[in-house]
Amino acid sequence: MNRPERLGDLATVLAALEGVVLGKSREVRLALCCLLCRGHLLIEDLPGLGKTTLAQALARVTGLDMQRLQFTSDLLPADVLGVSVFDPREARFTFHPGPIFHGVVLADEINRATPKTQSALLEAMEEGRVTVEGETRRLPDPFFVIATQNPQEQAGTFALPESQLDRFLMRLSLGYPDPRAEREILRGRAGRVRLEALPVQLDAERLRAWQSRLDDIHVAEALLDYVQALATASREHPELAWGLSTRGALALLQAARGWALLEGRDHVLPEDVQAVWVPVAGHRLSSGRREEGEALARHLLARVPVMG
Repeated sequence: MNRPERLGDLATVLAALEGVVLGKSREVRLALCCLLCRGHLLIEDLPGLGKTTLAQALARVTGLDMQRLQFTSDLLPADVLGVSVFDPREARFTFHPGPIFHGVVLADEINRATPKTQSALLEAMEEGRVTVEGETRRLPDPFFVIATQNPQEQAGTFALPESQLDRFLMRLSLGYPDPRAEREILRGRAGRVRLEALPVQLDAERLRAWQSRLDDIHVAEALLDYVQALATASREHPELAWGLSTRGALALLQAARGWALLEGRDHVLPEDVQAVWVPVAGHRLSSGRREEGEALARHLLARVPVMG
């Protein structure tokens, strides 16, 4: 597989994103990897650290239409999915699509909404469709949900249940920028200033073509042994109430394929699994504090040897 050909568009996309979200190369790469894998992304962090900027940058470089939805305690499922309104002139009900019918949906502060409203996203994220008033409607393709949430210690939050967390391929945190990156932001040389001038690097058709290449990324039997060993270790760990499910192992494998694609390879290496392990497994091993889940994931990664 030709490396320059494979890296052509994606290298440009990464460079453009890193020019907006400074000092967060790994997090930017993980976010793009998540999009390539047709997954969804959960970003947990304090307000004001670039979560919204990253979401807007991803939408801009891919040319996808984006809708931001601010989750609050009084938000209803119909506010997410849409509702049918009676039109007296036509003497019939007309469906008005909700914000979920966009290529990129930024579910801002998702854990400030009630569990009933949070669950309105479940079918959409899993199936790429929604059922409203008995009728099923397809969502755009590509379809990418980026949800942000505040730390659970903050007031007025509702913890996401395990079933909702599992719908996110990855959970990550941007954290504070390093001093050099923060100085550039303060000087007005990054963030929203560059976001306004960010050109489209991939259209929807080209993005779908990249997404379809994941199926061609080869996974050796020894690599499958390694993934299974990680899953087994999580299930046998005495400090974990539950281990990584089979669906979680599949998510890990898919994310590793996406990372390999970004590296310009046609096969998965153990390093690809290790690169995505914490953001993929952390929230699946612990529904509590993000730091707790990530620490458990790192502990498991350190004690499971590379197979083969």
